[in-house]
Amino acid sequence: MSERGLTMTGSAPGPALRPYVHRLAAYREDHGGPLTRAEAAVTGGVLILGFAAPMEVDGERLTSFGAGPSDRFTLTRMTRPTEGVEVALTPFGARRLFGMPLRLLVNLAVPAEELLGPWAVEAAGRLAAAPSAPERLALAERLLTERFAAGPDPDPEVRWAWARLLESGGAVPVASLAVSLERSHRHLVSRFRDQVGLTPKAAARVIRFHRAAALLRSGSAIAEAAAACGFYDQAHMNREFRTLAAVTPGQISPRPQAGGRPTLGP
Repeated sequence: MSERGLTMTGSAPGPALRPYVHRLAAYREDHGGPLTRAEAAVTGGVLILGFAAPMEVDGERLTSFGAGPSDRFTLTRMTRPTEGVEVALTPFGARRLFGMPLRLLVNLAVPAEELLGPWAVEAAGRLAAAPSAPERLALAERLLTERFAAGPDPDPEVRWAWARLLESGGAVPVASLAVSLERSHRHLVSRFRDQVGLTPKAAARVIRFHRAAALLRSGSAIAEAAAACGFYDQAHMNREFRTLAAVTPGQISPRPQAGGRPTLGP
């Protein structure tokens, strides 16, 4: 897809990457001057393999970087053209790829070479040399498939709890998850933070936000979306949207213009 100043070619991951990667995208941005953007909170993570000018992420200048989950919006700023490949990660993909407890990466972006060593530098260089966006995406798929083969497997109990949270749109009580697993609340929260980064309650907030935003984009009225997603009232929904995405529900509804920049999703 293309919009003013942004060209992005996306692809769905193949079967080997599907449990770990939401989406791959080759992008180039040139807005002819500085651009500041608020990125919505996510429950997974992102890997940017960049090979042009750096961007600022919460004030830090980064070219290639990995970021963990977030429970607030993140400010990014570009002053010169940027180019690279974006990998939108599931929580278990971020945990497996970065090889560390995700609680250490909440609301943080870290240079890719610090997280992934020489692999990140080599991967960015090879992607930069690829002659087209489709070839970059195919190469990124191969490189990531090889890298993911060596990572740790997700905790099956946390994976089950995560699936229940997603299925319920963030509505299932954490206490209910702990009872179903025959674990204490403290045990579940500790394991969840290791694998997902956020606590189950914080993850549920972000899931609920993304569900509400999707309903608004599909044409639901604000009051209907608030009721369907379990917000106490529209004022509660407003506060959550401002915290998690620096927008109001009214700025998402009506739907964004065709070709708008996609979000990472929950």
